[in-house]
This record gives sequence, structure tokens and C-alpha cells, in this order.
Amino acid sequence: MLQGRKEIGQTMNPVSTAAARPPLPPWASAHAAIAAGDTARAIALLQSLLRQQPALAAGWFLLAAQLRKAGQDQDAWRADLSGVHASSRDRTLLEAAMAMHAGDLDAADARLAARDDPPAIRMVGEVQWRRGDMSAALALVERAVALAPGFDLARDFLIRLLLQNNRLTEALDHADILAASPMKHPGYDLIRASVLVRLGDQDGARAIYEHLLAIKPDQPQVWQNLGHALKTLGRQDDAVHAYRQAVAHQPAMGEAWWSLANLKTVKLDAADIATMARALATLAPDAATRQEDVFHLHFSLGKALEDAGEDEAAFSHYDQGNRLRRTMIRHDAAELSAEVAAARDTFTSAFIAAQGTGGCPAPDPIFIVGLPRAGSTLVEQILSSHSRVEGTMELPEMMMIAGRLQSRIDDGEFPDFATMIASLTPADRLRLGEEYIDRTRVHRQTARPYFIDKMPNNWQHVGLIQLILPNARIIDARRHPMACGYSAWKQHFARGQAFSYDLTDIGLYYRDYFALMAAFDAAAPGRVHRVLYEQMVADTPGEVARLLAHLNLPFEDACLAFWTNKRAVRTASSEQVRQPIFTDGVDHWQRFIPWLGPLEQALGPALLDWDR
Repeated sequence: MLQGRKEIGQTMNPVSTAAARPPLPPWASAHAAIAAGDTARAIALLQSLLRQQPALAAGWFLLAAQLRKAGQDQDAWRADLSGVHASSRDRTLLEAAMAMHAGDLDAADARLAARDDPPAIRMVGEVQWRRGDMSAALALVERAVALAPGFDLARDFLIRLLLQNNRLTEALDHADILAASPMKHPGYDLIRASVLVRLGDQDGARAIYEHLLAIKPDQPQVWQNLGHALKTLGRQDDAVHAYRQAVAHQPAMGEAWWSLANLKTVKLDAADIATMARALATLAPDAATRQEDVFHLHFSLGKALEDAGEDEAAFSHYDQGNRLRRTMIRHDAAELSAEVAAARDTFTSAFIAAQGTGGCPAPDPIFIVGLPRAGSTLVEQILSSHSRVEGTMELPEMMMIAGRLQSRIDDGEFPDFATMIASLTPADRLRLGEEYIDRTRVHRQTARPYFIDKMPNNWQHVGLIQLILPNARIIDARRHPMACGYSAWKQHFARGQAFSYDLTDIGLYYRDYFALMAAFDAAAPGRVHRVLYEQMVADTPGEVARLLAHLNLPFEDACLAFWTNKRAVRTASSEQVRQPIFTDGVDHWQRFIPWLGPLEQALGPALLDWDR
């Protein structure tokens, strides 16, 4: 969302001139021509006026509207852009922008209160966004774009707001328009590519990145983005080449090094280790402003040294990377435990029985829940190799619905979680279930009757899933807590999983997960099917057969040859699931037992009967 903040600086040049006022006769004549429906005359009058008064922003926006009426869309687009440029000389807008950036949102609002022009409306939208009122922000920025369709930076901001709200098809529509701007800018292509990635069109994004690199090869960020797309598409050699190009152009680019290291089947060599160590040294003077690069390099060095058998040095780098990353995120273990306890106490067998029938009856979703690094991608790849199951990705929709319900408690509408959940009528539950089905439809690319939602954090919402999607299937992918915890700790996740950067936090998180799933098993026996990673590795045919039987799916041999499935895979295990199952990683964590005491202590009773 940085673009939304940068935009003000790009459009509000500190030129000390008052907002230009139109000379009345030409301005009045233009309005008279518009009222009479004489578009051609209105255009001529406005063009003449603006040659004399190029700082008249309102004139440019009015001209743009008339040019669109005349079918001169490209000229209209340029007129809107001229209006935005003219607005950069508007003292009121400049003062409002300065107040907003200083954090005085009330002062910014006050300065803009009497304004109804596109730049002012867009800025009020940003004020609302900074206040956290996303609905108001979206409505305002949409209005600014509707009034001035050629206002590229407002459209760019709108796309980012739509992405934040997971309104992906609308974001793509606007990205397509922005990419056609007469003011060609590679950033517009990049935002379109980011929308395509979110929609699962990795190949479309790849084509954009390759086009941009053909024009200008020395773009490390674009090389990295290309690597991400190629990795997801299963083109590992090409992905490695792209990441190597990124670090060749920018040796201290920590995320590109981590992207290489995070290809679990790639091993960084001694030369790579030396290059990364030098990069860390060069970053030392700027460590406070280059934290992203620093912690990524520590994670990368940890992986390289672990592969080289230098376990103590590897753990030291992982530890440094995790400690730094932990300072940059918010995670309150006690707060999470309280929320989990509220859900555990609410969804009892008596409560579930009392709800009776209800919710959306669609049987389409298969939720795979659990902790990251517990084998969920493997289960997803096996199931998506079945002719009746489509693999999608880690979908945010259920978490968004749950977050919206939680906000009703946070806003004081309900005193606690149990009261809020009990207030949901059968009609509410039907509506919420249908919302989930509708919002996830954009991710489905085939006509297969079932689809997978692999968001692991949905374990927190199994009770909600039961209420609003009673026919959905739930698979709990589980792994030994020490193995799972260590694997999560040494993994830097692109987003989410804030619990995973401290061994104690991980242990407490696993305990909460374990307790909630055990309580739900008691409340709704057989509702959740558990897949233990260790058993899947030891007896793949038997576990796959058991899994398919639970889902009432006929056995298909393709599920045992899951590594031949060419579907896009976006998680950290993307390369591992393109190979047959191997057993080397099952007990790998035991090499690091001397340093895993905090994890073991925090796990407590969950360490004893995790596989029940």
C-alpha cells in the first residue's frame, strides 16, 4: 500500500500558487454549450480556456468528461492527467496532504471538507483508509475514479484497496484499464501481474515479468517476481536462474537469497555462503533500515549451513533471523489462547446439537487445517490429483468471515464469543456459508465438484465451518510437534504465521491447536479426519485409501503418483511435492535437540499424545 502514500508526493508539488479561478465569460460559455448538448463547442471553448489557464484543474476534468462524450477516450485520459497535475499546485490539497502525512487526520479532513473534486475525494479516501475505515475508503476512491477515469494514481490506489479486500475480479478489471494508460509505466504492469498471481494465473504474471525484463534486464525485483511465478509453475531450473539473476544484480537482496534457499531441493554451496556473509557485512551500517534483507540473509545462511551439516552455525543464523523478525511483528500468545478457549468452550456437543440443521448445504469445500510445515501441501497434492477434486490455494475467505464476526465483539455489539455465535440465526448461517462459496468461486478453474481450501489457520474456525458449511469436509494434517515446530521456526513465511518466530510461541500455539481439535473431536466425533505425516510417509497407499474413503471418493492411482501433477503450488513445499515421498525429513529435527528446549517445554502435554 506504499503506492497510496507515495502518490501524494507525486501529485502535490509544493508550488505556492492559489487554486486558479476560471474567468467567468469563457467558463460560463462552456457550461452553456454543455447544457445545450453542444459537445463540440464545449470542447473548443474549454481547450481555448485551458491554453490561457493551464492551472485550472476543474477545467481539465470538465474537458475530459466532454471528450469522453465525443468518443475521444485517449484525449480524455490525458485531460484527466492534466487535471491531476494542475491540482498539484493547489495549496489546500498540499496542506491537507502535509497534515495527513503528519498523522493529523482530523486537520486533513477539515481542509478537504468543502471539496468535491477527484484529487480531494481520493485524498479523503486515503484519510479514511488510514483510519481503518475500509468501506468508506473504497467508496471514496471508487468515486474519484468514476469522476476522472484517467486519474491513474487513484486507480492504482483503488486496485490495492480491492486486493486488501480480496475483491480480485474487480481489481483485475481496473488493472486491465490501468495497463492501457497513455502514460506508460512499468509499475502498472507489475500491479496487474500481482493481481494475476492472487487469482492463480501464474502464467499470465510470468509473461508480464518476462516482457519487462526483455525491455530492461537489470531489474532484480522483477527477476525475483519471475522466479516466484516459475517456482509455482514447477519450472524449478528456470526459477533458480531467475533468482540467481536477482542476486547477481543486487547481491544483498535477502529475499532473493531466501527464495533460492527455500527451494527445498536446492543446496547453496560454499561460494554462496561466502557471498551471503559478505552481503550481511555490507548491510551492517544500514541494518536498522535494511531489516528485511538482514533477516532473510540469516534464514538463507541457516538453510545453507544446515545442508552443509554445520548444525550449530545453522541454528545460530536461524536464531538471529527469528529474533529480528519477531521484533517486527505482533503476536500475543495469551490473546490467542483466550480466543481459542472461547471457541473450545462454545462448540460443545450440546451446543452443536441445539443448532439443528442450517448453513449452506454445498458439499464442495475440503478444508485442510493444521500447522504450517505439517504435511498439508502433500495432502493437498494427493487429493488434487483425483479427478473430482480441484486444488486452489490457501484461501483467506473463512478467516475474513471469522474476523468480521469477531469485530462485532470487539466493537461492543456482543459481550463475548459464545453470545455472538449463539445469535446467528439459520438465515445468518445460510448467508455466511453462501458468501464463502460465492467468494471462493473466483479461485476455481475447473468443473470438478470439490475444491480444497488449504489455509492451515482455519483450525481456529472448525466450529464456524460446522455451523455455516455443515457438509464441507475437514482434514487435519498433523505432524510430530517437535518436527513441526522446528520446521516452522526455520521457515520464513511470506505472510501470516506470526507465532512462528519464537520457539516458545510455537509450542504454545501447538498446544492451543491440539486442545481445540481434541475438544472438537469430542463434540463432533468423526467430523474431522486426521492425517499423520509420519504414517503417510510410512504407508502411503494405506493412508491415501483411508483418506479417500473418508471423503467418499473412489480410489484413483493418480493419487499415488501425485508428484506428476503439474498444477501450480504456492507453498514452501512446492518442490518437495513434485517428487515421490522420501523419509529423510521425518526425524531431521533430532539433530537440533540440544537447542530446542524452549519448544519442548512450551509444548507440555501436547508432546505426549499429539497423535491420538
